[in-house]
Amino acid sequence: MAEKTFTITAETGIHARPATQLVNKAGQYESEITLEYNGKSVNLKSIMGVMSLGVGKGADVTVKAEGPDENDALQGIEEVMKEGLSE
Repeated sequence: MAEKTFTITAETGIHARPATQLVNKAGQYESEITLEYNGKSVNLKSIMGVMSLGVGKGADVTVKAEGPDENDALQGIEEVMKEGLSE
């Protein structure tokens, strides 16, 4: 299992557009990918799950990937996060 923690720096947190970008990127991989925030974990391939977390600015979120392409998946998610969502 591969995992990485990100601090959200975007003023609006993870709202609809970035959530869609994350879900679309996660869908490109075979691995199971989860997003954890505030003790809750959701499937990163589910837009409703991601939106239900209500992740705001300054939040620490952890992305975990498990499967045959877990390292590639985590790297892909990291690229999306760095496009204005986190440092």
